[in-house]
Amino acid sequence: MTLPPAHRYKNHRFPPEIISHAVWVYHRFSLSFRDVEEMLAERGVIVSYEAVRQWCLKFGQTFARKLRHRRGRPGDTWYLDELFITMSGARYYLWRAVDQDGETLDILVQKRRNTRAAKRFFRKLLKGLQYVPNRLVTDKLRSYAAAQRTTLPSVPHCTTQYANNRAEVSHQPTRQRERQMRRFKSPRHVQRFLSVHGPINNLFRIGRHLMQAVHYRLCRDQAFATWRDVTMCLKAA
Repeated sequence: MTLPPAHRYKNHRFPPEIISHAVWVYHRFSLSFRDVEEMLAERGVIVSYEAVRQWCLKFGQTFARKLRHRRGRPGDTWYLDELFITMSGARYYLWRAVDQDGETLDILVQKRRNTRAAKRFFRKLLKGLQYVPNRLVTDKLRSYAAAQRTTLPSVPHCTTQYANNRAEVSHQPTRQRERQMRRFKSPRHVQRFLSVHGPINNLFRIGRHLMQAVHYRLCRDQAFATWRDVTMCLKAA
């Protein structure tokens, strides 16, 4: 039986507010565990970087899962692209899908980028959904076309040059974290990290340049309220 969220913090020396803040800081910004340790120390919270790492491992997936459940229906145009990542001398491919607003829909790390791998990613992307997109945009990799004909035959598929730039740009935060973390250690490591990193950044990816300051602050406050609700943190007095 799954324990209620409040019980997940049991036997921890620090309150939920500090734990959730450490998880948020680590996944929201390009920081190391030691950076988070130092930021907390400046606030008088003495905790080791190893404790921060354990918090992220224990609570990150739970927070991300709750955020995904709260997520509304994504956009109707999906952009797909793959990024190669070298780990332990071997090349892997990170498959990513975003909508027209740039929100990450799903990611999957695989050894190949053939038709079988593309079909597997499509099935993961569509799992649990009761709808399909109105338009699919990819590069000219033939694996996408083969998977689309089998999995989403009724959805228009666009492979026009530069049309997939939105998906390619979405890889930039991953490259930044890869450099910060001095490369990902294993496929499991990158899958676990990015499955938490994506939902948290979706929540706080507001688009400041698209709105006035007052509207931006309202959206940001709403994002923080959602985060507090998800992590059971009370608003500071």
